Amino acid sequence: MMTQTVLSSVQRAHAERNLPRYTSYPTAVAFDAAQVTQAPDWFAKTRPEDHLSVYVHVPFCRRLCWYCGCHTSIAHTYERVGTYADVLAREIDLTARRLGEHDGLAHLHFGGGSPNALSPSDFKRMVAQLKTAFRVRPGAEIAAELDPGMLSDAFVDATGEAGVTRVSLGVQTFDPTVQALVNRVQPFEQVAAAVERLRAVGVGGLNFDLMYGLPGQTVENVYASAKTAVALRPDRIAVFGYAHVPWMKKHQTMIQETDLADIDGRWAQADAADAALTEAGYVRIGLDHYALPDDPLSRAAAEGRLRRNFQGYTDDPAPVLVPIGPSSIGQFREGFVQNLTPTDAWAARIARDELPLGRALAFSNEDRLRAAVIERLMCDMTVDVAAICEAHGFSTDHLAGSLASLAAIEVAGLCALDGAVVTIPEDARRLMRVVAAAFDDRLPATVTRHATAV
Repeated sequence: MMTQTVLSSVQRAHAERNLPRYTSYPTAVAFDAAQVTQAPDWFAKTRPEDHLSVYVHVPFCRRLCWYCGCHTSIAHTYERVGTYADVLAREIDLTARRLGEHDGLAHLHFGGGSPNALSPSDFKRMVAQLKTAFRVRPGAEIAAELDPGMLSDAFVDATGEAGVTRVSLGVQTFDPTVQALVNRVQPFEQVAAAVERLRAVGVGGLNFDLMYGLPGQTVENVYASAKTAVALRPDRIAVFGYAHVPWMKKHQTMIQETDLADIDGRWAQADAADAALTEAGYVRIGLDHYALPDDPLSRAAAEGRLRRNFQGYTDDPAPVLVPIGPSSIGQFREGFVQNLTPTDAWAARIARDELPLGRALAFSNEDRLRAAVIERLMCDMTVDVAAICEAHGFSTDHLAGSLASLAAIEVAGLCALDGAVVTIPEDARRLMRVVAAAFDDRLPATVTRHATAV
């Protein structure tokens, strides 16, 4: 049964704060073009025991959804996408040559945009090349984010032939009125058929993305969409709040702010989705993910092995994330890297046989410490700050200032302090970014690049 919590005035003020999602620390806002010169050396410093995770960005869609915050564009003919695929192939070989010794590819993730903007043959070619170039390991996860409304039978067959093990479908909502308002019409029958076909070709893991806060959404239709989603029994479901940032994504001007719920309405919609999913037996994972109890993500969360990276929550322990494609972000022991975002600049750099890096950020020991605290908060909802300080070679009271700043947040009920142990109560789960932000010493006083905390 659907129950709704009511925000206090203090909680509402925190919920309206503009905060990062903390898929990384430091966040991408801190990346710097001036640090790119040192980043190529990081590729060469991988270790023989390192498993690799590879992220491939496909910056094309066959339709533009008004809510989208991704780096993507519409290709009106396939020639542009095909040319991109050819350049991507050169980047794969270039990057593989620049890496040091490693122990092979453990996790491959295609994101976008929509990877099914690629032709089935180009997609299979990319997967095969990546497997060879980075020496795929037995049992590696090969995942792709796909648009179910533009998913052909031929592409589904290609996922099976390529050995894709997990697919994430961008469902967002099943309500036809909301779908029309965001330019993403995909009837339930179409999504259900895609699910059936993907399972038939051997895709063993299925994820759904759902959203709240879209124009026209209500508590009732969010709840109904989530109930409809669980009828198809995906293994994992992520529930994201729509981020209205038309100053960054111009197509979002197609969405009228008067059609959007206020912060209390967004909170109630998130409550509705949560109720539908937990009633169906899904386990809450971190900030906004849900999984079936026997899913590897649920097991990782229960065992304290849950991780958070640029793809969200994961059980992938690989210490190196390799970026492929424009705007892709990678991670090495030494720091973060991000490829150039403009596709022409990215391609020109590859044509010169140079890694197409646009920004980077070298880690300091302080960054590593704070990243560890923030990741455990975002994954486990509890952290022993003193123990992590000690493990990173700092005094146990090194983050005393951050702990002191949590006093007001504790009064608001968003966390509990027991010495240096910080715990986020279950009913404050959705505001965990507020608690994490106390340990972010790079957070600007005024932030406009991030969406609200709820």
